[in-house]
Amino acid sequence: MATRHQELQKIFRKYKDETGEKEVDTHKVAEYAKKLGWPMPKPPSPIDLLAREISGALREEIRTDKRTGKPYRANHAYQANLFGETVTRWIDIDEAPRLPMQKSVVNRREQVVGDMVQLSLDVDHWNSVNPKEEPIIVQTDFTEDVQWRKNAPEEDAAA
Repeated sequence: MATRHQELQKIFRKYKDETGEKEVDTHKVAEYAKKLGWPMPKPPSPIDLLAREISGALREEIRTDKRTGKPYRANHAYQANLFGETVTRWIDIDEAPRLPMQKSVVNRREQVVGDMVQLSLDVDHWNSVNPKEEPIIVQTDFTEDVQWRKNAPEEDAAA
C-alpha cells in the first residue's frame, strides 16, 4: 500500500505528464490535486501555528561571543522522550546542560551528513545519465571551508 507521500508523488508525475511542464510550481499541483478530489489538509490550530513561528524565531536568534566577537546561535533544539512520546525541546546555549546540547549537536550533524549523502547520490545519478557532460564533483570534506568561513573577514563570511 502506498504512503500518502507516495500518492502525492504520483499526482505530481500525473500533473507533469498532463501539462508537459518540466519546472513545476507545487501550488499548481495542489490545485490540480484538489480538482482530482484529494482531501485538503486540516489547517493547524492557532497554537500550532504560533509554536512553529516561535521555533523559527528561536532558530534565527544570533548572539555575539564577547571573547571572540564571533556569532553563535542562541537557541538549540533537541529531541526528548516524554511519557513515550518524542517531543522537540528548546534550550538557550548559555544555560544548556551538556546532554541536551550534545543531543542537539549530534542531531544537526546527522542532518548535514544525511543531506550530503543524498546530494552525492543525486549527483552520481545525474552524472550517470549525462555521460557527455562534464561530471559534477561534490566535495564532501568541509574542513577547509569551515576554517575559511570561521576566519574570513566579516564582510566575506556571509558570501
